Amino acid sequence: MEVANNVTEFIFLGLSQDPGVQLILFALFLFFYIVIMVGNLLILLTVFSDPQLHTPMYFFLSNLSFVDIAYSSATAPKMIADFVSNKKTISYWGCITQMFTFHFFGCAEIFVLTVMAFDRYAAICHPLRYTTIMSANVCTLLASLSWLGALGHSFVQTLLTFQLPFCHAQVIDHYFCDVHPVLKLACADTTLVNMLVVANSGLISLGCFLILLTSYTVILFSLRKRSAESRRKALSTCGSHLTVVTFFFVPCIFIYLRPSTTFPLDKAVSVFYTTITPMLNPLIYTLRNGDVKNAMRRLWSHKSSLKEKQKR
Repeated sequence: MEVANNVTEFIFLGLSQDPGVQLILFALFLFFYIVIMVGNLLILLTVFSDPQLHTPMYFFLSNLSFVDIAYSSATAPKMIADFVSNKKTISYWGCITQMFTFHFFGCAEIFVLTVMAFDRYAAICHPLRYTTIMSANVCTLLASLSWLGALGHSFVQTLLTFQLPFCHAQVIDHYFCDVHPVLKLACADTTLVNMLVVANSGLISLGCFLILLTSYTVILFSLRKRSAESRRKALSTCGSHLTVVTFFFVPCIFIYLRPSTTFPLDKAVSVFYTTITPMLNPLIYTLRNGDVKNAMRRLWSHKSSLKEKQKR
């Protein structure tokens, strides 16, 4: 049966309708986006340029930084432009594209964070077998599975949403095309689709979050037999990871592990996993990680010495 669709574009209500507030939000989120891009690009540059960081942990960190750049770019540029635009619209196919890319990179972040927890578990609980467990082939396989899993999730999520008919309703009470706000506009029964969305998005978020909590619980128990210095270093690394995980997973679970009901709080909660977490990742991993800070110093001193040589 051909799906009836009379909608060619959607209209966003955004975070606020007040012009003054929108100008403040424009400046604030533009600053956030610049921090996201600069911070994550700096991590990518540092990891790729320093041979001492060519380890599984930093391989996955570079994957996370790339995901954060792409993930935030799925929503932030459009949202920032809409703050200073009179007409906050997106085409039908633009909405499909935004939802697909948002869920693709968002799910990739979930899987990469989970793999990073496994990497820390292997490093701390099985240090003698770590290089064997996390070999280059295993790291490549885990990263590939993360990206392929995210691709499958996003394809299913987008297909489930846009196989429904959209008749006349165009106003999306959000600042980007997400599943629940878009499903509210469909002129068909969405009960089954809502259940499948919860199974696809909500259970992935909850399942990975429980795996993460389990892995870190095991790590904490294993640290009891270690020296004070080993415990300090391991807790510092795991603490930064847990901070990122909490800021990302808790809002995701709140949004997606429930039926298609929307609350006024949803838009504010979405800001945490679409903007705040990608911005905090580079800050947390650099400020609380001595290896990355030292590598950045080496990179900076190397560039400074090259400039001095050029002047001579």
